[in-house]
Amino acid sequence: MPEAPQFPAGPFVADDVHDDRWRSAWIDEIERAPTRLREAVAGLSDGQLDTRYRNWTIRQIVHHLADSHLNGYGRFKLALTEERPTIKPYDESRWSLLADAQRAAVEPSLQLLEGVHARWAYLLRSLAPDAFERSFYHPESRE
Repeated sequence: MPEAPQFPAGPFVADDVHDDRWRSAWIDEIERAPTRLREAVAGLSDGQLDTRYRNWTIRQIVHHLADSHLNGYGRFKLALTEERPTIKPYDESRWSLLADAQRAAVEPSLQLLEGVHARWAYLLRSLAPDAFERSFYHPESRE
């Protein structure tokens, strides 16, 4: 297996603002994200999808977003239903080397993102403010 490319967006940095206005804007962004991604890749040829941006191709980035957001949604639901659960990390760079991330059409990942984000936004809007104080333990960051 070739050397895994480096994660293209850098490490996650959490925002400490947690008021209702921030939360509403955040949920709106989650809901809109799949449409914005679909618009960004609309009409791209396979050659263009296979163009590298830093260390990953556009195709790998689209598939990574689907993988990552599916994991994020699951982790969020674990935090809502369990007391500070330990989540299972996954190696995003190695996942990007698998055949589906390297060669599959992006449409299934776009559809997956649309479904996950619709469910996630619905769930987020249904929560009381104190639900956003729940957390999980991530063994890689030890937080």
